Amino acid sequence: MTVVTRFAPSPTGFLHIGGARTALFNWLYARRNGGTYLLRIEDTDRQRSTDAAVDAILDGLSWLGLDWDGEAVSQFARKDRHAEVAQQMLAAGRAYYCYASPEELEEMRAAQKAAGQPVRYDGRWRDRDPSEAPAGVKPVIRLKAPQQGETVLKDRVQGEVTVQNAQLDDLILLRADGTPTYLLAVVVDDHDMGVTHVIRGDDHLTNTFRQIQIFNAMGWDLPEFGHIPLIHGPDGAKLSKRHGALGVDAYRDMGYLPEAIRNYLLRLGWGHGDDEIISTEQAVEWFNLEGIGRSPSRFDFAKLENLNAHYMRQADDARLVGLAAPRLEAELGRALTESERDLLTRAMNGLKQRARTVVDLAQSARFYLAARPLAMDEKAAALLDEKGRGVLTDLAGRFEAKADFTAAALEGLVRAFAEERGEKLGKIAQPLRAALTGSTVSPPIFEVAEILGRAETLARMKDAATAARG
Repeated sequence: MTVVTRFAPSPTGFLHIGGARTALFNWLYARRNGGTYLLRIEDTDRQRSTDAAVDAILDGLSWLGLDWDGEAVSQFARKDRHAEVAQQMLAAGRAYYCYASPEELEEMRAAQKAAGQPVRYDGRWRDRDPSEAPAGVKPVIRLKAPQQGETVLKDRVQGEVTVQNAQLDDLILLRADGTPTYLLAVVVDDHDMGVTHVIRGDDHLTNTFRQIQIFNAMGWDLPEFGHIPLIHGPDGAKLSKRHGALGVDAYRDMGYLPEAIRNYLLRLGWGHGDDEIISTEQAVEWFNLEGIGRSPSRFDFAKLENLNAHYMRQADDARLVGLAAPRLEAELGRALTESERDLLTRAMNGLKQRARTVVDLAQSARFYLAARPLAMDEKAAALLDEKGRGVLTDLAGRFEAKADFTAAALEGLVRAFAEERGEKLGKIAQPLRAALTGSTVSPPIFEVAEILGRAETLARMKDAATAARG
């Protein structure tokens, strides 16, 4: 059997983080088994579905690197096929016309509530002859669901789950206007697309029992099901925007890398021993449905940031410059020059060691591109007292005379300078850091000096010394 999975989002909003995890699990299972991963846009809700949401879903999946096989399928475009199947069930006696008016159904529900009974369709047209139909009423088509026995789901994540058929009513397959319901459309599409494994959130578990009845009514083979527990916030409550239930595009804007998001979402409900950092290649090799837990997982921004920091350190320098550049250009109000991009590429190894996100990276890189004289933060300015200014003035002369302007050579020079003065290295390096970066925190300061170059380094040192006097 060739494995076929699908991700089937509704384009009524952004691709949220829970949907992204579902897409990831489907993608991994297909890739792990040499199968096919399909994308279906479930756009049957015409009032709420938007082209902008479709674009956001496609863009989010592409950014995450979850490439789908073939063209994305529009569920709405298949509505005639869905209606055809409903008519087939009608002809086979597996479905029937229901002429109950909305008013009748509302009275029925009110009576059931008043009697403390479960609210469900009572089957009033199940065995009636259509000749009794009232004039001018367009019927719906309902499934003639089994009323005795039970429906059993052998779920690959949840285990065996059973529902008594008496608890499930005769669901609507085709509305009075001829449009198919979601439950019918999903079953027909999964069958026609050859889906072998339906991996989705456990909020769909109730729907599954109804969908199994449609599969059975058509005599179609059931796919295997795996229902994933939902993601909760750190406090155990349902995931909300304050917890991180945002669109994938928001995580990109916050400066996270797609490989970090993939790794984090993978571990959010799935495990492989004690491994926390799992590359995409390893994930494809290891992923299985047995590794998915049955309990809801908790979203934790701190863990995501730590993981992202790891991937930042591993990322290609030129790629990081490309990600940080638009943020720097927006702040500067101009495009970066080629020489500035080259400088940032040379500086990137030092910058990325401390950055947790691309936003951090861009902020920490600003001093390299800042116009002179550098603005000083409060702590940096405090270092440039009379003693600090004297250190910079004396040190500038030695820097100017130094032929070898590399980080190693400059560190050796400053260490010797500190020993001559009977000072610890930090007492000399910190005023230098303030002068070159405007801050007390930066990448290794001798590396900074080498990257800035002799002329810019000396100019900043002299600026800091003379500005402080003024």
